[in-house]
Amino acid sequence: MSNTVPPIPDPRAEWESAQPPVCGLWISPEGVAHLAVAENNEKRRMAQMTFHPFAWTTDGARPADTGAWCEKLKGEGQLTELAHFADGATYAEWQENRPRNADAEALRSLESQFLLQRGARMFAGLTFSHLRRVQVDIETACSVEGGFSDAGRAGDRVLAIGIGTEKGPRLLELKEPTAAAEKALLEEFNRALAEEDPDVIEGHNIFKFDLDYLRTRCRRHKVPCAWGRFGQEASFRPSRLRVAERQLDFPRYDLPGRAVFDTYLMVQLYDLAARELPSYGLKAVAQHLGLTTADDERTYLVAADIQKSFVNDREKFRSYLKDDLRETRALADLLLPGYVAQAKTFPMTLQEACLRGSAFKAEILLLEKYYQARRALPTPPPPRPFEGGYTRGFVAGVFKKVLHFDVASLYPSLLLLIGRNPSGDSLGAFIPLLRELRAERLAYKNLARDASTAELRLEYQARQMGYKIIINSFYGYLGFSGARFGDSELAAEVTLRGRELLQALITEFEKHGVKVLEADTDGLYLHAPDFYERPEELLARVEGVLPKGIDLEFDGKYDAMFCYKAKNYALLEDGEVTTRGSA
Repeated sequence: MSNTVPPIPDPRAEWESAQPPVCGLWISPEGVAHLAVAENNEKRRMAQMTFHPFAWTTDGARPADTGAWCEKLKGEGQLTELAHFADGATYAEWQENRPRNADAEALRSLESQFLLQRGARMFAGLTFSHLRRVQVDIETACSVEGGFSDAGRAGDRVLAIGIGTEKGPRLLELKEPTAAAEKALLEEFNRALAEEDPDVIEGHNIFKFDLDYLRTRCRRHKVPCAWGRFGQEASFRPSRLRVAERQLDFPRYDLPGRAVFDTYLMVQLYDLAARELPSYGLKAVAQHLGLTTADDERTYLVAADIQKSFVNDREKFRSYLKDDLRETRALADLLLPGYVAQAKTFPMTLQEACLRGSAFKAEILLLEKYYQARRALPTPPPPRPFEGGYTRGFVAGVFKKVLHFDVASLYPSLLLLIGRNPSGDSLGAFIPLLRELRAERLAYKNLARDASTAELRLEYQARQMGYKIIINSFYGYLGFSGARFGDSELAAEVTLRGRELLQALITEFEKHGVKVLEADTDGLYLHAPDFYERPEELLARVEGVLPKGIDLEFDGKYDAMFCYKAKNYALLEDGEVTTRGSA
């Protein structure tokens, strides 16, 4: 092994000279980067690039193979060397054989490594409308009267596979109830995916039902799950997504060069703030969000009637399947742009952007800064408990003419006001990065306001929301267990300042005869009948109590509010009632 880096081309310079708009990326086990590149914003050209995997290491984890070399990093820290590997095999051998107790860190996703090395991003230079998207929904038979389809039962065949495309739905149907016909249907699906060549495959509960069912039937008929690009089959592994206090287990399917977007999982993340969806089933979500209205003449079938309809009323069956595809696309139209915007912000694929948490996203941006600066990585500090934000229910009962005011991006703003980097951030990257992201968000917010077309408005709005999500995650990252650049003391100072600021606002509002009903971290609900029709005047009277850089915003008015207890209340607006809290 050599301790000096051989004269290989600079990956960043190589990328900056080409800047290909990448819509699909896969790193082969051999360590070759396979890219699907947009041409004329329509066709995808397949390309290859060299790639050298890397890892942050120290003496105990230093690779000993001749196919690896190490680079000494600047500064002090836990991981003081950067190991480069000639190919994927050398890297995999090191991962397999390195001492488990030796300090090292490597990004699990080789695609993220590739993007981070080059300072590259997916979909660069493309708008959301340039993505090639399809929706997939399957309908299945059940050989047990009154039961549920089971992919493991021989007779529970796939009846039809619906593929939603830009040109309209494409329905693949079982020709006859035989094993040979089902095998032919699965092979037809493989060909159809190759022809459509999507960047993204969308579906509602597609991981746990559609793809899992198809995989089981493909295995029965010895048909390859040839759903990826570059001639690759799908792979799967058990996975888990955290949604607030819940853990969602699902089989994750990775399709080389493509992303799978599961609207069933993503709509649960979407509902975290409001918690107003009655259920997460496709039909209920579509109705609640106005994606399907009474005028749409949507076809509905209960599960027990799907197979009967396939046999006895094929047109009704087809109408039902087409409506499923249409609603799935409409739901993805709402949810997907924000994640595409994140893929343009972080060095990760779209699928990783969907399924990785916000703490990881904050950290990977910091790791990118440290990689480019060739700076040693610090030791992750132990997390320490600290007091959270100020929450309080002041009264109980029903109050009419209620105003809501919100401190815009309270914790990120306080971080910038304090201006101190985490204690382990020797590069001093945290605050400048946060400031950079905030500036980008404001720029896209202004662009969205002044956009000349609906397409550009959607694009800019998605970008600014993507930046907002990551900006708001920077505070949470500080106290996250295992965060390499965490700092619980800094997080505690932020929450202390936040509590003091909210209490100062409460005092100021009360000076103007306003009754405070509810305080929740960064927002206040007020009984303010005298200012109900002129909230901006009330805002002007109180905002002077805030330090420079902290902005109070009027966030809405409500006909009435029922206060039950802290963080549990109901709001009446234009005849609609919205509830908050588990009680």
